[in-house]
Amino acid sequence: MAFTINIYYTGQDGSAKKFAEEMTKSGLVERIRAEKGNLRYEYFLPMDDPETVLLIDEWENEEALDFHHKSPEMRKIAAMREKYRLKMRVQKFKQIK
Repeated sequence: MAFTINIYYTGQDGSAKKFAEEMTKSGLVERIRAEKGNLRYEYFLPMDDPETVLLIDEWENEEALDFHHKSPEMRKIAAMREKYRLKMRVQKFKQIK
């Protein structure tokens, strides 16, 4: 069953936006979108919080997400999170069908 994960990345001095920009410009976002089972991977900027970026990440099933968590791309994301000193808040939503 498909599900959606909202990840809020929060930093200081624009670091969350810089993180999302580097993720996109480096090609990492496109590689993640091409992973089997990924249905959506998009960044958004909340209007009321300039230090936060929202990632909406949707997957076909848990197996696809598990594969992603073990991928080289995930290690790169973790390193970039550290580089930009970001905090994360995660919400998971399962589709009802």
